[in-house]
Amino acid sequence: MNNCNTVVGLDVHKKTILAAVLPSRSETVAETASIENCPAAVERLINRIAARGPVEFVYEAGPCGYETQRQITALGHKCVVIAPSLTPVRPGDRVKTDRRDAEKLARYHRAGELTEIRVPTREKEADRDLPRAREDALEDRLRARHRLSKFLLRQGRVHRETKSWGVTHRAWLKAQRFEWITLQQSFEAHLRAVEEVEARLAILDQQMQDLAQKEPYRTPVRYLRCFKGIDTVSALTLLVEAQDFARFKKAREFMSFTGLVGSEHSSAEKIRRGGITKVGNAHIRRILVESAWSNRYRNVVRRELTNRRIGCPQEIIGIARKAQTRLHRKFWRLTSRGKLQQVAVVAVARELAGFIWSMAQYFPKEAAA
Repeated sequence: MNNCNTVVGLDVHKKTILAAVLPSRSETVAETASIENCPAAVERLINRIAARGPVEFVYEAGPCGYETQRQITALGHKCVVIAPSLTPVRPGDRVKTDRRDAEKLARYHRAGELTEIRVPTREKEADRDLPRAREDALEDRLRARHRLSKFLLRQGRVHRETKSWGVTHRAWLKAQRFEWITLQQSFEAHLRAVEEVEARLAILDQQMQDLAQKEPYRTPVRYLRCFKGIDTVSALTLLVEAQDFARFKKAREFMSFTGLVGSEHSSAEKIRRGGITKVGNAHIRRILVESAWSNRYRNVVRRELTNRRIGCPQEIIGIARKAQTRLHRKFWRLTSRGKLQQVAVVAVARELAGFIWSMAQYFPKEAAA
């Protein structure tokens, strides 16, 4: 809570920014201003408001990124970016405008009711965009494959001999011929879309492999690959999305950051617990859940995993072995009690997040920060 400085709430959009100025020791917004979202207009507004005394700025994270925060910080003023999903909402408030949003941010920030997010450096943000581009390519490949398979299904062409998208299936696809030229052209267009996105995905995979071999990711990636179900791409995604494991003082804080902790709505004597909150980093949550599925298999250390652990410190290998045994046991204990496999996997993913936090305590300082 800060009553000494003027607080300015910003509602940032692609073309405009609306600012609500809440003067120090005042409960009423003194001024609202709408400007064009361009560096020159932002600088004029900041300098005009800052000429009256100390000032702080606050706005919600969104599609416009962090350029406004970086510009305001470069001008020598404090600017906080907050998590929209954690902004308090009054149940009876049914009116939403840019002006009201900006005023609400200014008041809540002064009251200390907002949750600040960590703004990455430009370099960290650039590294983070590479795994996200790969995730987009994976979605594009899934869509392209679905379009092709459904096109063939409409024509009564179904491959039943082997699983889809293997060597035999691809040879079968190449052998498909249609009587009508327009139908053949449509088929080739769908097939070409699949091949193009697969080529793009192969390039992104290689680029992520190259990035994982650079500092400060080389050592943490090598450590994280000691876990069963986590390889280079998954390890790098965890690192660039978490940014700084040192900011999580306890394992539970990192679990909450992933959104894998259970929700609760209790009142008086009634205790109601629901599913996971899903409030947090969805990219990390996806990686953890995908990795957790590997723990349903036999608890053995295969040759590939043994090779990944060669040269790693015994403390790191010990954490990975403990996690493998405990998570495998947890999965089968839950499923034997009648829990759905999907529910058991989410519980395993939550504990895996705790083991990852524990291992992160051994990361080099330049990599953890």
